[in-house]
Amino acid sequence: MEKSPLPLNEWHSMKTQRNINRLHSFIHGTALSALFYYRITSIAKTKIPILILPHLLIFTAELTLSCLWLLSQASLWNPVARTAYPERLPGDDYLPSVDVFVCTADPAKEPSLEVMNTVISAMALDYPPDKLHLYVSDDGGSPVTLRALRRALEFAKVWIPFCRKYMVKDRCPGVYFMREEIGVESGDQDFLVEKKAIEKAYEDFKNSLDKIIAEADVKASRDHSPIIEVINDGNSNCTDSSNEDEMPLVVYVAREKRPSHPHNFKAGSLNVLLRVSGMISNSPYILSLDCDMYCNDPTSARQAMCFHLHPKLSQNLAFVQFPQIFHNIRRYHDIYDGAMRFIWTKWDGLNGLNGPGLTGTAFYIKREALYGIRRLQPNANPNQLKEYYGSSNDFIKSIPKIYRPNYPTNALLTNEALQKEVQLVASCSYDIGTKWGQEVGYRYFAVVEDYFTGFNLHCEGWNSVYLNPSRPCFLGSSPMSLGDTLVQNTRWFLGLSQVALSKYSPLVYGALRMSLLQSMVYAELAYYAIYFLPVFILALVPQLCLLAGIPLYPEVSSPFFAVFVFIFVSSQLKHAQEVMASGDSLTTWVNEQRVWVMKSLTSYLFASVNAILEKIGLTKASFVPTSKIMDNEVAKLYQMGKFDFQAPSLFMVILCTLYMINLASFVVGFGRILQNGRMNEMVMQAFLPLFGVVMHYPLMEGMVLRKDVGRVSPLVSILSTVISSLISAYAALIAR
Repeated sequence: MEKSPLPLNEWHSMKTQRNINRLHSFIHGTALSALFYYRITSIAKTKIPILILPHLLIFTAELTLSCLWLLSQASLWNPVARTAYPERLPGDDYLPSVDVFVCTADPAKEPSLEVMNTVISAMALDYPPDKLHLYVSDDGGSPVTLRALRRALEFAKVWIPFCRKYMVKDRCPGVYFMREEIGVESGDQDFLVEKKAIEKAYEDFKNSLDKIIAEADVKASRDHSPIIEVINDGNSNCTDSSNEDEMPLVVYVAREKRPSHPHNFKAGSLNVLLRVSGMISNSPYILSLDCDMYCNDPTSARQAMCFHLHPKLSQNLAFVQFPQIFHNIRRYHDIYDGAMRFIWTKWDGLNGLNGPGLTGTAFYIKREALYGIRRLQPNANPNQLKEYYGSSNDFIKSIPKIYRPNYPTNALLTNEALQKEVQLVASCSYDIGTKWGQEVGYRYFAVVEDYFTGFNLHCEGWNSVYLNPSRPCFLGSSPMSLGDTLVQNTRWFLGLSQVALSKYSPLVYGALRMSLLQSMVYAELAYYAIYFLPVFILALVPQLCLLAGIPLYPEVSSPFFAVFVFIFVSSQLKHAQEVMASGDSLTTWVNEQRVWVMKSLTSYLFASVNAILEKIGLTKASFVPTSKIMDNEVAKLYQMGKFDFQAPSLFMVILCTLYMINLASFVVGFGRILQNGRMNEMVMQAFLPLFGVVMHYPLMEGMVLRKDVGRVSPLVSILSTVISSLISAYAALIAR
């Protein structure tokens, strides 16, 4: 193996952003100290007991926001960008093999065509096909997915050679034919003829999927035996690895599910794939993909290997994380903040520490890191190994063989003993009494298995890398309605809150096992749902006090007035600067502000409440896949930049009620200020509801002006108006 004198990857510090971040941290932190001084002294001077409560509530909000702001500074301290040079990798013969995991759960919510496009794009990666093995987890055990996978393989046998022959970049067929990719070879008559034939084959493939869906039951099963089927044996008898027609190994896996056994959501599914793949291909590296996250750049595996094969990084490198980028989001008009820009900003900062956390999909992870081998004693006996890895002797034997297959790739077709062992490791009771989900594999404790697994790997001393190349390596689909966005975030932040309220709290458990800054970033995410508390207080208490004539902020003539104004302007300008540094516009800044408040008042509130109820044993966590089916009316509203307010009624009642309270408090309260000549002491308090009313004008539009299907339900509007009127009237009466 001839080593290249040039490095496989490079990194550079984002110095301008780093300097801005640090300067802002110092100045903003100093201003917060002055704010606390004012708030503590003003509370101490308050003599009337009834007036102390609103001041204490506001101080609670300010203190909570400040603590979360302090935690957020860790990810801004030293942002780093990385670059990979896949052309400097050694020859294909020296590349390690890769297993690809694609997870799907319910064909009724995850369209089979979209899932199969993801599968085909993964099969078509620019990587030696004899070193690429694909495992499709069908957690619903649906015959639709199995039959669709068989048809996908038939189409892949003509699609993949075509991509290799003409070096096609867009290897997701649905995207390729939608974009009509044109390359230098497009003038070749042979290319045009082949392309037309491939396009017809793709149409036939789509029609066959429609027929399968029409004929079969698309319901997901929760009670079925394990099913493992080799769809394609990876051309195990092929001796020419350069053959354009050679295909990767493809295996269908539906783990056993029984109503009486916990299935541990997505983490349980991934652990079954980990064991099944360990019995067959046993590749040292694994690419994990959600069913809607297709491979947009076929070189992603080679880019990841630029880090996994780096002599200085590889020993402690657990995974390489790529960003989740969504093809259905309108740039600069992302009204639901689906791009999750703030996460990728944090991941740049974690690149300057020990690396980012796992984010669910689009990462290449080392199998050894998931096996928890570092926790084992060097001379562990067979009984200790079974306590860790379960009763399968064949699986235990595969662990020291991570760098070579456990069996020939076609052995599952003929070897009855292997078939029984694979059925065993895919059974619903295999985890019981073992370390799976605790110290081995993907972790079960929280519904956010990605966050919790990445957190534990960093606690064990592993590092990670965040790579964001100019061409997105993976593209997925984001929710395009407010309801789906809020429900999805409720699930995510329920999982994060589970960790925050447990013995694994990053501020305690993490701080003892990783760097302080790293644990602060994990803590910020774990405690993020607490934002509901200060947002609720600031959306309600100053407004009611404005109606009641109770001042909560310094007078304009006070020097502390400038402190409060500075803190507000400072935080808004810093957010705007981060947005624009990411290449987005001020429209994105407005959208992020608006949706963050909506999430805080709904998703974060219910996530926190459910986490507390689960902690005291009154409820259990559940997982429902977000629907990937695109509603035409919803898509049309999104393209027009209009909110779809057909969200859960309870969410909408909260949002609309608070909006109406802010509107009433500004109109009535500002009128009283002018009438009573109290502008000097109440102007800041009048600004808060005005800011909320203007920022969330789409709610007023949805309640009053819009008549389309995405408007706020009339029943919700009436109920919100009644509730807000009663609350506002009570506050106004206090003033008398």
